[in-house]
Amino acid sequence: MILQLWKYHKFSILYATACFLFYWSFAYQLERTDFIKMFGLWAGLFLFTYKIIKINPNNIKFLAGLALVFRILFLFAIPNLSQDFYRFIWDGRMLLEGFNPYLSLPENWISQGNPPIAQAQELYNGMGTLNGSHFTNYPPVSQFCYLIAAIFGSSNIWGSAIVLRLLIILSDVGTFFVGRKLLQRLAIPEKNIFWYLLNPFIIIELTGNLHFEAVMIFFIVWSLYLLQKGYWYWAAIALALSVSVKLIPLLFLPLFFQNFIVGQDGLTITQRFLKLVGFYSIVMITTILLFAPFLSSEFISNFSKTIGLWFQNFEFNASIYYVIRWIGYETIGWNIIGTVGKILPLVTITILLLLTFFRKNKELVQLITVMMIAICSYYFLSTTVHPWYIAVPLILCVFTKYKFPIWWSFIIICSYTAYIDPDFKENLWFVALEYITVFGIFIFEVLKNTSRVSLKSIYS
Repeated sequence: MILQLWKYHKFSILYATACFLFYWSFAYQLERTDFIKMFGLWAGLFLFTYKIIKINPNNIKFLAGLALVFRILFLFAIPNLSQDFYRFIWDGRMLLEGFNPYLSLPENWISQGNPPIAQAQELYNGMGTLNGSHFTNYPPVSQFCYLIAAIFGSSNIWGSAIVLRLLIILSDVGTFFVGRKLLQRLAIPEKNIFWYLLNPFIIIELTGNLHFEAVMIFFIVWSLYLLQKGYWYWAAIALALSVSVKLIPLLFLPLFFQNFIVGQDGLTITQRFLKLVGFYSIVMITTILLFAPFLSSEFISNFSKTIGLWFQNFEFNASIYYVIRWIGYETIGWNIIGTVGKILPLVTITILLLLTFFRKNKELVQLITVMMIAICSYYFLSTTVHPWYIAVPLILCVFTKYKFPIWWSFIIICSYTAYIDPDFKENLWFVALEYITVFGIFIFEVLKNTSRVSLKSIYS
């Protein structure tokens, strides 16, 4: 039996074994300053994963099993590409001790010498002075997850990290089951879900580095599945939960307009409008209720101040903004982020409105496609694009004809060249390579899909 298994599945076994060894090295042996090794492991994992999916497109159990095993492999690892999890643990332990994490700064507790949580100095050193000098901006569902980690690991960083990772793995398990059902209902090949679940970028950035985009994505996919089934009120609650993990799904709210107003057959325009208003109302009320335990004037001030920093102070792995910044240096002579950071969000809002009213998105696949284009437009115009942000367009693309986010998930490794320099300095040549690749594939796919639509309309 073993010989038969080897005879018919030897390449799958070899590729899976190679992935296992590469993930082990990534999780337990890699230093983020060693970019050459990082890129070698990264490229190998993408190649082997591509081969595994291509050889086993219909072997759902095998692919799902591998996705779970590769995640469990990271279970006892401390993240080596991101420091954010130290802040997650800090916030969770503050909550456990009865303190509102939105109202105080880690650096103040450390300077006063009386932090109320265990391992405070170690957590502060881990998160870094930049993170420790700003108020937390993680919404309440994320904070609840951090609280769970604090309950089971109140005095052990390693134990807290394990709990956080288990929550992320459970979220990906949920995404598998719900995403697979949604693909079935949309008559899209089920194997597409593995371009997300087996993607090395997702396994390393979310499971490995403990970024809670995985939890947010589960709620987004669940919301879309519920919407497809006609349970729009439950879909609204699921979408509100995703917003309460990370705020980014707020971008999607305008895009549901056509799905309710144009895509609801058999209803009067008044009934459609009332459903739309009901959907938006449930999303907003649920979100407010989730934030309610933390609400105060001081919370609103601190939270909005921290959000504003992302647009007007921070710069990392940007595309269009870096071009604008260069023009600013050449013409004015200084960094114009303070001005551009206020204008670019307005441009994003304009694009959202254009996508809402002037592009067909009444069907669910059309809606998901517009959601993907909208969030990519937002990132193309952002001043800061951390690698794990790409997880959202990646999951959305598996339900569409577009695959450029898969390529982006590979080439995003270029952003980690910043860690080669001890002082964390970006290599803009690698940033340019990343976005030239992404924009090139994106434009090609837009032209290809547009031409298909044009030919279909001519011959129909």
